[in-house]
Amino acid sequence: MIAWFAHTFPNVVYLGWGGETGWGTAIFQTFYMTLISAIVGGLLGLIFGIGVVVTAEDGITPNRPIFWILDKIVSIGRAFPFIILLAAIAPFTKILVGTQIGVTAALVPLSLGVAPFYARQVQASLESVDHGKVEAAQTVGADFLDIVFTVYLREELSSLIRVSTVTLISLIGLTAMAGAIGAGGLGNTAISYGYNRFANDVTWFATILILIFVLLVQLIGDFLAKRVSHR
Repeated sequence: MIAWFAHTFPNVVYLGWGGETGWGTAIFQTFYMTLISAIVGGLLGLIFGIGVVVTAEDGITPNRPIFWILDKIVSIGRAFPFIILLAAIAPFTKILVGTQIGVTAALVPLSLGVAPFYARQVQASLESVDHGKVEAAQTVGADFLDIVFTVYLREELSSLIRVSTVTLISLIGLTAMAGAIGAGGLGNTAISYGYNRFANDVTWFATILILIFVLLVQLIGDFLAKRVSHR
């Protein structure tokens, strides 16, 4: 089996596991970019998503100016192609993390790129909450945070897990795109050591690893969503 693999994927074997070009390094970089960007971008998206819902005309704290500002920020953020965002915020990225290239630098555009996408997903989930439950909570004296956490987020927890799964999968795709322009990870391996060097086995192997990563995220997300919905 090992001999067959080495014969079929010679360039994959040549890259090895460790070192700057190794598969272990590429996998770790993809996981690192995905995890940190998901946390930062997810928190930003959650804040903006909740903000748009609660400040809407039928929200618990209607505020047209704030709603307009938040909604427009999310809309403009979603309209920005990620590849352009990478270049557009490069000066800001350098100020923030001290460099414009590499895995750490990619965290800034990845976080800002995924935040508006997730904000819209959160907004769509929370808007489906029964207004009767919100009014009931207000009647018994629940404050703003009580309604947000015990009504909005708790009632739509299963839906939020599902949209978080979709967002994570989208983020994995963005890390591959960032890697393709030198940020590291499996995307960088696929392009720099596969496509650019006509090593198709490297490109295919990196693609398969990304697909496995996506499949695992989907399976875990579906499991958690079903488990929560059956409670």
